[in-house]
Amino acid sequence: MHEVPKIMKALVVLSGNRVEITEHPVPEVREGDILVKTVAVAQNPTDWKFVDTGRANIGSVSGCDWSGYVVKTGTNVTSPRVGQHVAGFVMGSTFADSGAYAEYVRTPAELSWVVPDGTLSHEEAATMGCAFWTAAQALFHPTRLGLVEPPAKASGEEWVYIHGGSSSVGQFGVQLAALAGYKVITTASQRNFDLVASLGASAVFDYNDPNVVKKVKAAAGDSIQFAFDAVSSADAQAISAAIIAPTGGKLIHVLPVNTAVTSRTDVERSYTLIYTSLGREFTYATGQHWPAVPVDKEHMAQFLKKVPRLVKEGKIKPLPVKLWEGGLAAIPEGFQYMKEGKVSAVKIVYRV
Repeated sequence: MHEVPKIMKALVVLSGNRVEITEHPVPEVREGDILVKTVAVAQNPTDWKFVDTGRANIGSVSGCDWSGYVVKTGTNVTSPRVGQHVAGFVMGSTFADSGAYAEYVRTPAELSWVVPDGTLSHEEAATMGCAFWTAAQALFHPTRLGLVEPPAKASGEEWVYIHGGSSSVGQFGVQLAALAGYKVITTASQRNFDLVASLGASAVFDYNDPNVVKKVKAAAGDSIQFAFDAVSSADAQAISAAIIAPTGGKLIHVLPVNTAVTSRTDVERSYTLIYTSLGREFTYATGQHWPAVPVDKEHMAQFLKKVPRLVKEGKIKPLPVKLWEGGLAAIPEGFQYMKEGKVSAVKIVYRV
């Protein structure tokens, strides 16, 4: 039996846009929750951006992506069970009782998934958080692209464009869209062409090529009606909008829509914010408030039920891991490394 302490070590947001390892209360488990002893946690751009931009709430726990084993369950929880290896995603730098960069993390049981025995390590499972969930929400949620969701399959003749196929979100986007039976066309830097092709992309082009729009359109017979922009810089948004067929279509970004990059009115553009899948209202330190979106939570909970089988059958691969030594205390170094643009096609992961 695992003895759960009252106090844990956690990476907590302090004043002055800083984070630091401090002693922090272990979260209380509610009736529908599980408490997880973290073994590995992964890093996302959002983790350092929240702190640097002043959106992070002082006293909150940083970090989103985690893998570990269940040490306590709420009274209404039948699955997962104590002792099982689970992984998931929480909203970092927002709540004092939730955040991945800690020795323990609490989450609603339905927003975790059981990692099948003999499949992924904790480091690998931790990569399947923010980026994986974002790709699933963008591609399959009825109010986003609304594509056919695995294990169902599309006809196999329809193209989907994914901008930034070697990014963390892009790698999962390519895999999921291909798994759903779509022909995937994507962009990446040339050094990552083989990687995205191995994930299921039918065609890959260099997003730095000045003729990239023309080449993508030609390869897909100018038929692309669905696009997912996993980068969402101004250039990425412009390219993604231009690639949509002359008859129009839908385009989902991972950052707010930049209205200045295209004059097209036949492309329905919106952005997906994965935090809404957690079913909890939240407010940034800057004052911006987001209400709870129950339908987003319901969609993600039902999608996560499918994940163990997809992993067991080898249909979803985790991201390549870059293990960063030093545990939770080394995370600020990893933040700086990522800020300097040194991360490409890998996921920084820490052992707790």
